[in-house]
Amino acid sequence: MKLSVTRRDFLAMSSKGVGAVVVSCGLMGCVFDDDDEKSVNADFLHGVASGDPTHDAIILWTRATPENSQDNEVKVSWEVATDENFDSVVTDGQMVATVDQDFIVKVDAVGLEAGTIYYYRFKTANKVSVVGQGRTLPEGAVSAAKFAVMSCANYPAGYFNVYELAAQQDDLDAVIHLGDYIYEYARGEYASEKAVEYDRQVLPEGELFTLADYRTRYGQYRTDTSLQKLHSAVAFITVWDDHEVANDTWRDGAENHNDDEGDFDTRKQAALQAYFEWLPIRPWTEGNHEEIYRSFAFGDLVDLHMLDTRVLARDKQLEYATYTDPATGAFDSQQFMADVTNTERTMLGQEQLLWLQSSLLQSTAKWQVLGQQVLMGSMLLPAAIATLQMSIPEFARLGGLAQLAARAQAGDPSLTAEELAYLQQNQAELTDEVLALLQLPAIPYNLDAWDGYAYEREVIFASAKSMGHNLVVIAGDTHNAWASDLTDAAGDTVGVEFATSSVTSPGLEYYLGLPDEQIPATEAALVDLVTNLKYTNINDRGLLLLTFTQDEVKSEWMYVDTIASKTFTENSSRSHSVTSAAGNPAIN
Repeated sequence: MKLSVTRRDFLAMSSKGVGAVVVSCGLMGCVFDDDDEKSVNADFLHGVASGDPTHDAIILWTRATPENSQDNEVKVSWEVATDENFDSVVTDGQMVATVDQDFIVKVDAVGLEAGTIYYYRFKTANKVSVVGQGRTLPEGAVSAAKFAVMSCANYPAGYFNVYELAAQQDDLDAVIHLGDYIYEYARGEYASEKAVEYDRQVLPEGELFTLADYRTRYGQYRTDTSLQKLHSAVAFITVWDDHEVANDTWRDGAENHNDDEGDFDTRKQAALQAYFEWLPIRPWTEGNHEEIYRSFAFGDLVDLHMLDTRVLARDKQLEYATYTDPATGAFDSQQFMADVTNTERTMLGQEQLLWLQSSLLQSTAKWQVLGQQVLMGSMLLPAAIATLQMSIPEFARLGGLAQLAARAQAGDPSLTAEELAYLQQNQAELTDEVLALLQLPAIPYNLDAWDGYAYEREVIFASAKSMGHNLVVIAGDTHNAWASDLTDAAGDTVGVEFATSSVTSPGLEYYLGLPDEQIPATEAALVDLVTNLKYTNINDRGLLLLTFTQDEVKSEWMYVDTIASKTFTENSSRSHSVTSAAGNPAIN
């Protein structure tokens, strides 16, 4: 069982002066060997990045693109300093970036001080990169920590203004990216209607299957100036979701993969290798591109546990069609409940679940935060809505009409003349079929989320509950913002969940085809319909700011007014914030 993210027994070591640096040939490249033939001209077209900070180390990243496409190796040097002018260099080194590793340079810079901002840069024979900065994790007593949480950036859907907005925040300890950093689709597919207008058609043109395909797509994303700016400004802590491989990925397949497209595992391994190449992330062991779960300790304040709910061990998603008789439409609810609560059904897998339980049981930090992809809170919607037989506004209107009819039938004297007139005008809509739909029970609207893996969710809740932890779950994936109380099967509140909107990927307003004027009423109806749901935004693209103190966690959603133009403003009229106090596992 993995015990610490600082385990680095796989690294090759080198040191220079007082400041020791650990460089992994397994991360990227190899140690510089004074061969002048490798001193070729190369540029840093994809910017710089830092990530996976520990108390004494941080991963540094760049890509050195040779000016001559025939060059196969590039000398790259790097420096880390405590000041932007690099007057106080604390560690430096040299490496060779090779064509086999896509000219990626990743350095594990160690021997650093806790809770300190460091500046870094890279050099080739003729170029110096922009200066990046990143902060190591603090130790001991910590009064506050602030994070930007984001996910779901589909390049052709619009401009990355949400990354630009995040880069404007100057007090972040880290960016937590919860996946869908890239999308695998071909040109003209998902959310690409205006890609030509935006000059954001994807590369390569086709769907991603090979290592070269995934590398090319990452390379295109990383030319985006807003994403480059954010990467250079703050360290990232990341985890993948499904689109880094293919839509609705599970352990042995994906919705967006069929047998005609080749072996799924080969595709998955290529995708995960490219992810580890292009993201500033530290592998557990050399060449291990599958295990991504790990923890980050922000002193005595926050323990952040990043989970893989997608690729490593997830069982295939359940589908309502499996339990519906095609001839009669009858739904086998007994078999469905047996399957969804099956104790053998897994999202995390046994090893990862045991690691998480152990981490929760041993931790003494004020806040336990689970950074993961999909909604953990129960999102039960009336079956008529979940099965798309009624829209949310339609269900709310007809449900209200049915309530008026029931009150009238009972002889309710409080009915107003206006209500009676409305009922008389519209009662014909309450057909037997409509009334039957209104009476159907609430069911999970998304079986790809934790609602489709109920047993394992209860195990996590029980672990947090047994220790009296202040549990905070953060999620992405849905492209919408959510805030919910988390309750276990006994009805006890065990924590809170905050979900971020997307960078560009469209949300429920896209799928439901809702006009702008129906958005507020639909959001209000959702909060009313879904037990424990406290807030939602189903229309705007944005990010989530989380600020932890010893007393409370504050969740603030920030949105941009457009992704259709690089010129944007913050849509402050749609911003929202909620808090949860330490010792009180509910949203205030």
